[in-house]
Amino acid sequence: MEWTLEVIVVPVSDVDRAKEFYADKVGFKVDLDSQVAPGVRIVQITPPGSRCSIALTEGLPGAPGQDAMAPGSLTGLQVCVTDIAAAREELVGRGVEVSPVQHAGPEGWTEGPGGEAWNSFMFFTDPDGNGWTVQEAPSPLSER
Repeated sequence: MEWTLEVIVVPVSDVDRAKEFYADKVGFKVDLDSQVAPGVRIVQITPPGSRCSIALTEGLPGAPGQDAMAPGSLTGLQVCVTDIAAAREELVGRGVEVSPVQHAGPEGWTEGPGGEAWNSFMFFTDPDGNGWTVQEAPSPLSER
């Protein structure tokens, strides 16, 4: 049996503002914007080339037995690109406040690319403060 990670709920305070940020500034594709029940809206957005989407919701009750996440409380979301410099340029050009490219080393984070595969990163947050990491991958997902 496959267990595929397909949707991650990103807690936001304003679905329209978040939709505009992720679609227009970050460049994710809007797959769905639907009122699935009275007062319940789901906007599903997918990063280009990703097998996993994010869901921005309004009025959706929390899952049974789970605490609701506060807007801006989600960190550790990570996407991969094959050219981090080009991805950074694209985000900056669209108005996203993104960190310089950095790499991890013995003293923590250092500005500049890492030099070895999988060790170049940049970071940004959405308007609510949900934190994203962008990592440079050595090849497209389809080749890994």
